[in-house]
Amino acid sequence: MKPYVYRFDKVLSFREQEKTETEIEYKKAVESFEKVATELYELLKKKEDVSEAHQEKMKQGFMINEVHHYVRFIDTLEKRIASLQMTVMKARSKMKWFEEKLLERSIEVKKFEKMKEKDQEHYQAELEQVEASLLDELSTMKFHRKETGW
Repeated sequence: MKPYVYRFDKVLSFREQEKTETEIEYKKAVESFEKVATELYELLKKKEDVSEAHQEKMKQGFMINEVHHYVRFIDTLEKRIASLQMTVMKARSKMKWFEEKLLERSIEVKKFEKMKEKDQEHYQAELEQVEASLLDELSTMKFHRKETGW
């Protein structure tokens, strides 16, 4: 009997390749998200530190130029924070999209792997049935020879 060949082997390989490519894209999206989120965190931390330092200076007193400088600096930080928040949201949604795609591709690959497994089991059962049939035929022929003395 011919050796086992899965009829959807090329499709399975293609699906596995798609899954691998999606995994790579997902990892890139995660890295991008982490980078932007870290930058946002650092800016928020910087704003908090500058505000605390400003509060301390207010207790001691400072010049009007310093107040103007502080206001401009905080305004610039807030604009940058708002911009980064939008970027973080986009990066998060991109990451989620790739996560969903990866899940879909993983399920698809699992389906084909399960089909291959069942197909192999079916092939093995057929092979065993053919083998049993051949053994039955051989034993019948052997018995017939004994009976007829042939």
